[in-house]
Amino acid sequence: MTIFNRLESNVRGYCRSFPTTFTKAQNANLRDAEGNEFIDFLAGAGTLNYGHNNPKLKAKLIEFLERDGMLHGLDMQTDAKARFLEVFEKRILSPLELDYKVQFTGPTGTNAVEAALKLARKVTGRTNVISFTNGFHGVSLGSVAATGNSHFRDAAGTPLNNVTFMPYYGYMGSNMDTLEYFETILKDSSSGLDLPAAVIVETVQGEGGVNVASTEWLQQLETLCQEHGILLIIDDIQVGCGRTGNFFSFEKAGIVPDIVTLSKSLSAYGLPMSLVLMKSDLDQWEPGEHNGTFRGNNLAFVSAAEAIELYWSDYRFAREVLQKGALIKNRLEEIAENVNDVELEVRGTGMIWGLACQECPALPEKISAAAFERGLIIETSGTDSHVLKILPPLTIEDDQLLQGLDIVADSLKAVLNDDSILEELGLVHAD
Repeated sequence: MTIFNRLESNVRGYCRSFPTTFTKAQNANLRDAEGNEFIDFLAGAGTLNYGHNNPKLKAKLIEFLERDGMLHGLDMQTDAKARFLEVFEKRILSPLELDYKVQFTGPTGTNAVEAALKLARKVTGRTNVISFTNGFHGVSLGSVAATGNSHFRDAAGTPLNNVTFMPYYGYMGSNMDTLEYFETILKDSSSGLDLPAAVIVETVQGEGGVNVASTEWLQQLETLCQEHGILLIIDDIQVGCGRTGNFFSFEKAGIVPDIVTLSKSLSAYGLPMSLVLMKSDLDQWEPGEHNGTFRGNNLAFVSAAEAIELYWSDYRFAREVLQKGALIKNRLEEIAENVNDVELEVRGTGMIWGLACQECPALPEKISAAAFERGLIIETSGTDSHVLKILPPLTIEDDQLLQGLDIVADSLKAVLNDDSILEELGLVHAD
């Protein structure tokens, strides 16, 4: 029995899918204790957009450490924070003409969501929040109340209140306008829906199954919120920081959320860091009203600022992301077209893609396991883990990206050629 099995809690998850001990990581390459090499299509669940141990970021971090830069500072002013704010304003906010104040929350995404929901309720004086089916916003009590998946909700151990769920884009099929439904019950004083303080939504539901909202749907949602005095919160924790091709995932829709949450790849190096952006007039906090001991991760400020300077000073990196995204889309479509046993759906945008199998939800997990045996780390998502989720570092080399996609194809073929697996999946019956 390993030290992990003997001592670590049963709550651990990813290590069950990838049962090895990793010892080295560089960009999209991983190595384990036995010397096995892996391609990373997980990227820390979207935390490592710029790859593992990015050498240019690492150099800045080492320099900061060697000069005894202030590491922990609560929310005190530091040179590292000042540089991040200056770079973030210059490279991100100002070019988009976004008038946002910046709040540094505790270092996890769920804390940013908690702060956003708390602020929306404080500003509006209302308690109810609208979230969407298959949405994922975290697992602390406030954020898990806005999370749809019962696996996470059931673990709360207490009633989860003050959140009403609406159907996400496409949830009711292509013929159903889900926002028309939302608007109908919003306007009906007998619908039982309390006027919400806010709507919280992901433009792309990563954990929910790589569900991509249309530009028109997002624009319609913004208009609906404005008409009814509801604050619009965009949760950009997983698909922000370049994942969709722009720094913010909502840019191509041309909307301006009232509040935005960022985390995961914000620090650019896997270091914990989260923030909330809010329109200036919404910054109604009293000093210290929402705080946290680790809301001032200065090491993360260093790597975050450097990454923004390196990758977001012009449009070259964004173009590269879209070009790689097109490679993923085309290869996945080839894979799906060459399969006759089951129907596979390709869905995604930028560099977040999924291979969904509605008729056999257990298939993607079998593909993930087969891929691990062949040197690829790739996870599943969706209600029943029915989506194989492609989420490599944005900095992955093209040839390695295609190599990883070839492993996906080989793994799918191996699973569909294994009679015992097919019998287990209910796709064939044993003689």
